[in-house]
Amino acid sequence: MTITYEWRGDFDDVSLNALHAEGFGHPPDRTAWRARLQRHSLGWVCAWDDGSLIGFVNVIWDGGAHAFILDTVVARQHRAQGVGIGLVATAAGEARAAKCEWLHVDFEEHLRPFYFDACGFRSTAAGLIAL
Repeated sequence: MTITYEWRGDFDDVSLNALHAEGFGHPPDRTAWRARLQRHSLGWVCAWDDGSLIGFVNVIWDGGAHAFILDTVVARQHRAQGVGIGLVATAAGEARAAKCEWLHVDFEEHLRPFYFDACGFRSTAAGLIAL
């Protein structure tokens, strides 16, 4: 197994919808990911294994110093093998190359060890309003 990471990778919406559905536990939908990402994202990272999309992370930004990662997902059979770490590291490197100064993430509590211990994020004060 050789995993490759591609900044602004050329995925198809069907594959990303299937990966997202598996990772986030919902039925596959028909999200037009390519159009959404081109409108709102600095970029995205695709992880590939032998031509199959096995991981993804979206990097949105404010057009300046702040980038945010969303939708980090790895196919079930590839989890706990460092793929998520590779996705986040690639995203961080590309955000840095775009002159962003900060990379933000929010996550569910059970993902704390992944983001803090494995990926190097640190805790900050933040707020949230449910809409």
